[in-house]
Amino acid sequence: MIGKNQILRNEEGAVVVEFALALPVMILFVFGLFQLALVFQANSGVQHALGEAARFATIYPTPTDSDIQQRVVESDFGTHNGKLEQATVVTDMTGDFKTISISYTQPTDFIFFEGPTVDIQKSKRVYVAK
Repeated sequence: MIGKNQILRNEEGAVVVEFALALPVMILFVFGLFQLALVFQANSGVQHALGEAARFATIYPTPTDSDIQQRVVESDFGTHNGKLEQATVVTDMTGDFKTISISYTQPTDFIFFEGPTVDIQKSKRVYVAK
């Protein structure tokens, strides 16, 4: 017959219980790292698109604002599960430079709940050739 002390000292299965408690936390941590990587990739894609549009805006003859906006759309890369807003191009009064602004929203999604939406906004001022 098994005594009460033998049952209390038995540690078989303790590792399984600890693993079952730690596994969901580890999965969320790893999945969170992937979501963070997606945000960094979206940030890099927006920065690349802005740089390409800025280089395009400096050529002679100066392209139209809609051509610059189209260059932003063509140059964007990344996961594309976010939303790229229409790029805005503002020319100053003297016509010496243009300011290109981009806004991108990247949703984050964790396994058991929806994470925050990250807003990425960048702008760049470029001087135009006359």
